[in-house]
Amino acid sequence: MIKSFSYSASPAHIIFGSGSLSRLPDAIKGQGGTRALILSTLHQKEEAERIASSLGPLTAGLFTDATMHTPVGVTERAMAVYDEVGADCVVAFGGGSTIGLGKAIAYRNDAPQIVVATTYAGSEVTPILGQTENGRKITVRGTSILPEAVIYDPDLTLGLPVAMSVSSGLNAMAHALEGLYAQDRNPISSMMAIEGLRALKQALPEIVKTPSQLEARSEALYGSWLCGTVLGAVGMALHHKLCHTLGGSFDLPHAETHAIVLPHSAAYNAMAAADVLEPACDLFGGSLGGGLYDFAASIGAPTALRDLGMKEGDLDQAAEIATLNPYWNPRPIEKNAIRGLLQRAWEGARPQP
Repeated sequence: MIKSFSYSASPAHIIFGSGSLSRLPDAIKGQGGTRALILSTLHQKEEAERIASSLGPLTAGLFTDATMHTPVGVTERAMAVYDEVGADCVVAFGGGSTIGLGKAIAYRNDAPQIVVATTYAGSEVTPILGQTENGRKITVRGTSILPEAVIYDPDLTLGLPVAMSVSSGLNAMAHALEGLYAQDRNPISSMMAIEGLRALKQALPEIVKTPSQLEARSEALYGSWLCGTVLGAVGMALHHKLCHTLGGSFDLPHAETHAIVLPHSAAYNAMAAADVLEPACDLFGGSLGGGLYDFAASIGAPTALRDLGMKEGDLDQAAEIATLNPYWNPRPIEKNAIRGLLQRAWEGARPQP
């Protein structure tokens, strides 16, 4: 018997397929935009400049200083540029850092957002903003935060380095996995979660072997869209709390941190949520934490927090922060157990249930 549930679909307009970047002008106009501020990181400045040039009079200006974890100070600078150039919408070109900046702007001025996604971040289809101020990452939700249109063009991911493809894909898988045991889960989001996990599990090894294979790139982008949609539809739990702590308070890189923590957070909750995690457990060989760890290691993902620059001496503080105001979780949040989880993640050890 299916239990009672509530489901709210994200209203974003999704444009998916090879060559779909060409539809960007229509996406801007479809949101009533006439002067777009193009956003990117410094690393993707050249691509953003080409897009700005191709849009002609639809471009109001560029801001290429998007930064990991969306520092409030950077958002304030971008807001000043938005006003200065007379923009009426934003186009976020890139991954989580750039998408986060676009969402932070819209959260403050309700600007229409068009995202051109180039990684597997998934945040482009969520009404969630994580922003950092004074060394803490705070998460907020709101209708203005959700981008109105998203372009998924797999051609744009062909040059995504394999290492980033792997960590970004595992980041997306974390959204789906936590969605399976979320307090407000429902049959629709769970179906999307399993399909997203399947697609990424199939695509990522192929990308590692042949990075230019368009079919695998398309499959990965499809999976990331589904996983991100799950993240936007239900609440998150321990995994995301840990990653927000490690990223916001210790400045660890976002996707790599998710990739490392995922097997350990999954193992922590595996028994408490065994019934709803069974389909995912089957995908990864019957042992969820161990199976995820083995899968990540087999595709060359990072496995140890110490390799990201995390100091062992900071683990006690991380456990303290992560257990303050904890998110709902199927297994009770116990400080000593979380400290042990972080120790294993720091060492790169195979997770324990």
